[in-house]
Amino acid sequence: MTKFEEEVKRPKKAYIDPFSKRDVDFTELAKKFTEGAQTLKEWKEYAFLLEDKLKLQQQALPVVPECVADAIAWDEQIDNSIAETLKDIFTANDKDLKEAGLWVKNNPEKYIIARNIGYTVEKPQLFYIDLPKVFGLSDSTSDSTFVSKAESGIISEFTKGKDYALKLTE
Repeated sequence: MTKFEEEVKRPKKAYIDPFSKRDVDFTELAKKFTEGAQTLKEWKEYAFLLEDKLKLQQQALPVVPECVADAIAWDEQIDNSIAETLKDIFTANDKDLKEAGLWVKNNPEKYIIARNIGYTVEKPQLFYIDLPKVFGLSDSTSDSTFVSKAESGIISEFTKGKDYALKLTE
């Protein structure tokens, strides 16, 4: 052996523990951090899943006519599946279909949604009132107010201080 080799001689049992006491603390901390990150990831996925479910629940229910609502109730009562109903409607001739069948044929997506998640029945318009356009002018020097109905051009005079009701009837 040379003199240099003797001076730089390596110890035979130089055992270095990679996990000293400090390293063990760090390893436990890293393990807890990893578990926490995994738990956070799972909770985020769960939150996104709940948000998607909530969006589906908040989806506006389709509005169906009363005849379609009756047909849906009948189909559910006799356990007729959606596929069977659609097959019957799409294979039938338009002349043979009633109002509900024609509506389902023209709106199959709405029908499927109505059968799966529910629906609201269309409220029929019972009446319509076309109110006339009324304009009023007040004269500050006198006690008169002039009211005009725009369609006819007739000017009526009402006096301030008296309660007159303008009747808007057709």
